[in-house]
Amino acid sequence: MSESTVRSPSAVERVLGLLREPPGEPDTSTGYLDLLGPSAQPSPSLAQSAMESAFLPQIYERVWRPVGFNLAKGWPIGPDTATEHAMARDWLGLSHPGYAARPPATVLDVACGPGNVTRALAEGVGRDGLVIGLDTSQTMLARAVEDTANAGVCYVRGDAVDLPFRDGTFDAVCCFGALYLFDDPWTAVDGMTRVLKPGGRLIILTSRRPTPLRAARIGGELLRRATGLTVFGDREITGALADRGYTAIRQHRYPLMQMVGGRRGRPLP
Repeated sequence: MSESTVRSPSAVERVLGLLREPPGEPDTSTGYLDLLGPSAQPSPSLAQSAMESAFLPQIYERVWRPVGFNLAKGWPIGPDTATEHAMARDWLGLSHPGYAARPPATVLDVACGPGNVTRALAEGVGRDGLVIGLDTSQTMLARAVEDTANAGVCYVRGDAVDLPFRDGTFDAVCCFGALYLFDDPWTAVDGMTRVLKPGGRLIILTSRRPTPLRAARIGGELLRRATGLTVFGDREITGALADRGYTAIRQHRYPLMQMVGGRRGRPLP
């Protein structure tokens, strides 16, 4: 068989090669790779339940995210969704739609929801790149599959805190609008760090507590207990990255959100 006729591996096949424990019989019947199956899950918080509902995926990309997130970022002064996506590509070392020199990067979008950020990241990688969107919500992933035509994108249903991938797998990891939903956000950050290659880049868009006052911290704790949402202070995310050896840490602060990024140590020689 000539080299020109050798079949390139599919996105699913490539993902299977990145897993710590690839399943013997991969379940892709829903259009995404399901690593969780019907196993019982812990009772979700109020906020997590909303993300797993059938209704939210239908309005997430056109109403929920642009309205809620843009207001939290200080619209009309803060960045809109398109600007946010361009910043994500830039901070992660990717390129932009239509550019010829797009890197063949392997990228993970943690808690991808309906895939809006996943698709934006895919526009910044070359033909040989791979972008994986991972989420636990079946309804969100179903919408993501429906709205995605890019053959270089694969969606995975898996645990966003205990990531199923091998160490040092990804050139870039993104987590937008989800860290504040996790019961254990710092373990989630550990997992994102573990799967990054040395020199790989991480970007997080999450909540922000606009004041360090004690009353604000108490209010944030009450909110977490009632809804499952965590509101982070200005130094919590940057400090967490510094503690884990990240360099070139950067932060943009908005009224109720913050974007934080960094590079995992130094690349291997």
